Amino acid sequence: MAENRFQTLLYEIEKRVARVVFNRPEIHNAFNDIMINELITVFDDIEENRDLRVVILTGRGKSFCAGADLNWMKRVKDFSYDENLQGSLALSEMLYKIYTCSKPTIARVNGTAIGGGTGLVAVCDIAIGAENAKFSFSEVKLGLIPACISPYVIKKCGEGRCREFFLTGERLTAQKALNAGLLNMVVPLEKLDEAVDHLVDQLLSSGPEAIKRCKELIRNVPGMDWEEVKRYTAEVIARMRVSEEGQEGMNAFLEKRKPKWTSV
Repeated sequence: MAENRFQTLLYEIEKRVARVVFNRPEIHNAFNDIMINELITVFDDIEENRDLRVVILTGRGKSFCAGADLNWMKRVKDFSYDENLQGSLALSEMLYKIYTCSKPTIARVNGTAIGGGTGLVAVCDIAIGAENAKFSFSEVKLGLIPACISPYVIKKCGEGRCREFFLTGERLTAQKALNAGLLNMVVPLEKLDEAVDHLVDQLLSSGPEAIKRCKELIRNVPGMDWEEVKRYTAEVIARMRVSEEGQEGMNAFLEKRKPKWTSV
């Protein structure tokens, strides 16, 4: 897929790794309806591409994503309820597609993430932030709420933290975001790519089907009762043990060699 197909994104694939870059640096990569729809298209393509193993989500320039584009907000302000509902459903669909992507997703947080931009951090599996990055759930300052992003942020940070962050709209440092669970790691900006590359190498050394099933496990188990979870977890590990990938992984371990997927 060519980069110039998109107005608001860069989409690059190299060595089984997809890089999705918010490409509106002049307005701090704020998103609008076009970016939302383009992200849906990109993640549909990522899901269908069996050769891809890892996805990196980041911003071009000094910011990660500053939330909603002001020009888009001016239009949205005058929308009817039904028009607002359709736009919000598209935003929810975009976030869900990233969250449920079968490939591991890394948020490379190179700078400020505000409002919906923090949601784009939260939907990724692992988030690495630069020390200078700032975060805020600023919706309440506009008389709004962080509705569509809330399921993912609450999962990451917990209800207690979200009561503080959502209600105050305070500006968070990278260290506070790390302590809250929104970030997994904080590094100096000049070390950000090195940290991301190291994580990519770790993910590429893991079985791709195993990663996919792990993501499903994490989504499914919390909603099950004990009888369901006992059966489900037993069945999923039994299937993995007899699968082609499971057999290759166990044989490689016993034969003291690297599994075949590491050299594809």
